[in-house]
Amino acid sequence: MTREVFITGIGIVSNLGEGIEAHLAAIDASRPATVEAERFKPHLVHPVVPLEWERQIPKKSDQRQMEAWQKLGVYAAGLALDDAGIKEDKALLGHLHLICAAGGGERDYQVDSQVLTGLPQAADPGAFLNERLMSDLRPTLFLAQLSNLLAGNISIVHGVTGATRTFMGEEQAGVDALRIAKARIAANQGDIFLVGGSYNAERPDVLLVYEMAGLLWKGHFASVWERGEKGGFIPGSGAAFLVLEARDHAEARGATAIARLAHVGADQARRVPGAAGEALDGLFERAGGFDAASGLVVSGATGVAGITAEEKAVLDRRTDGTRRIATGDLFGNMLEPQFPAGVALAAALVRRGDARQAAVTSIGHARGEGLALIERI
Repeated sequence: MTREVFITGIGIVSNLGEGIEAHLAAIDASRPATVEAERFKPHLVHPVVPLEWERQIPKKSDQRQMEAWQKLGVYAAGLALDDAGIKEDKALLGHLHLICAAGGGERDYQVDSQVLTGLPQAADPGAFLNERLMSDLRPTLFLAQLSNLLAGNISIVHGVTGATRTFMGEEQAGVDALRIAKARIAANQGDIFLVGGSYNAERPDVLLVYEMAGLLWKGHFASVWERGEKGGFIPGSGAAFLVLEARDHAEARGATAIARLAHVGADQARRVPGAAGEALDGLFERAGGFDAASGLVVSGATGVAGITAEEKAVLDRRTDGTRRIATGDLFGNMLEPQFPAGVALAAALVRRGDARQAAVTSIGHARGEGLALIERI
């Protein structure tokens, strides 16, 4: 497992804009994150910028059958393929592997409302529920859309026809999507992969779920490092995809590499006080070779109480004085694509010369820990 893995394409959309250059410009300008505070009050959401869908999803019929989370992912995937210079290469797309990190999709609120309204008055609630679900839900869909619809629509719209996998599991799905893709390239089980995910945070159902768990930050916007014991994360809408490629494959086709994906590590500690910090410390230890003096840190810290303080303590000890960027302060927590988005920012900053090396961290709001090392080529 010795093949080098290059990042040769980046596609990203969030509240900061479309494309990696818009994100770098926002970081350089210290532009405050766009926050929607009224629509879902008292909850905050980072809304994605308006996008011209037809630029990456030309057919209106394709757009109509996708909900927002799918369109965001298909759009960002198209940006990554453009950036890698393979958008029109049908032969290469034919063996491009695809790994998506996706949640359970979006619910049909109209059907939910009809069921909840009619159920209390139904003479036979069980029969009423079965009848409504059988007649009102769209074909191929369950109570929410299937997670692998994102990969399916990327394949349809962009002609990606290699092997496809979908990982579920919130932030950790994004970590493992990159970890598996890198390992497969290194082991000569594939030459080129499209990896990433998407998330639509502007949905009352997901806000309800996280509010019931006491995980959301309410009130005025504050940095993830300043949310203290009350803690909580602010969901963000967006998507991020990366083209990962074996060095020999990239050089053979004359691709311009952005950065080297040197390491991806993952853990899943049993969450008791101190465990997340110990897991991250162990990931740094196993990764080895991070030079804090010439590096930078792109942290996926959520702002959730306890675990954010644990991550900060590890970073303060291991990377004291190193420039630190928190993606949660830029575009909130995008869950599945949060780690790919962090890797995308780190790769772009390293290519630009901001650092020789970057460490990208992920401490999931409820589970899972990850660390990637990005290096200048």
